[in-house]
Amino acid sequence: MDFRSSDTAVGPRSEDLLPLSATTAVKVVIVGGFGVGKTTLVGAVSEIRPLTTEETMTQAGAGVDDIAGVEGKTETTVAMDFGRISLSDELVLYLFGTPGQQRFWFLWNGLFDGALGAVVLVDTRRLEVSFDVIGRLEESSVPFVVAVNTFPESPSHPIEELRAALDLPDQVPIVACDARRRESSRDVLMSLMRYLYSLTMTPPERL
Repeated sequence: MDFRSSDTAVGPRSEDLLPLSATTAVKVVIVGGFGVGKTTLVGAVSEIRPLTTEETMTQAGAGVDDIAGVEGKTETTVAMDFGRISLSDELVLYLFGTPGQQRFWFLWNGLFDGALGAVVLVDTRRLEVSFDVIGRLEESSVPFVVAVNTFPESPSHPIEELRAALDLPDQVPIVACDARRRESSRDVLMSLMRYLYSLTMTPPERL
């Protein structure tokens, strides 16, 4: 029986190799409700070919997954999405996108382990799907920013109204983004990094 020689094995693509100048790697989690654009954001911003675990939605999810507002969605993440982006020659972010359906939320605990921060992606047409997501992050003490994915048909609201609706503290950043665009998604990650840096510069409260 013939086997392929190791000399002809295909190695990693050059663009997938970690830059030699990288000195700091940070884990960031992209979370949000069902169908808010998490897989799109990871795919748009990743400098490597993203790993996705999307599967075709079937009748088995009928009556289980809340698809109100995203009835045209045909695929869904069942484990996680993974991507990577270099924000500078030294700083690299590893991106982990979570599944949106509550029946897969048991996977979240492992994805939160070691995460420095998170991005909560929201859709203003269905803000209610973000309430439990934000609650889980607050319980896990993972710092986060909120990114409002600007779907073409989504209503626009002032930041103050969104903050009140999501019951967010004043210090948590809220930014708009188009998850389909690399530049916009990168700006969201930069906002998270600036927020995390500001937290390190804030003196601890006295008891």
